[in-house]
Amino acid sequence: MAKPSIAPETEQLEREELAPLYRVVLLDDNDHTYDYVIEMLQQIFIFSLDQAYRHAEEVDRSGRTVLITCELPEAEFARDQIHAYGPDWRLPRSMGSMSAVIEPAG
Repeated sequence: MAKPSIAPETEQLEREELAPLYRVVLLDDNDHTYDYVIEMLQQIFIFSLDQAYRHAEEVDRSGRTVLITCELPEAEFARDQIHAYGPDWRLPRSMGSMSAVIEPAG
């Protein structure tokens, strides 16, 4: 029995249809506690406590941490969820949510 083959035009079209990927990057600030970051990441991204803590450490140490890599609509939704999360009630000086940006993954 002969194996089915894919026409070169079909293979090329499938490669061209792949959507570009984007990173959602959480940015550090001094107006949110580790507890806030961990809580937010667990609620928005369903991260485990360990995953959320590792991101909290990285954003504190490096000033940024890549949370997810996905297509643009999902990245925009994730960024918007971070921006809408609200201030850290643990710190009186916290006036709003943390910041996040979207950057091309490629």
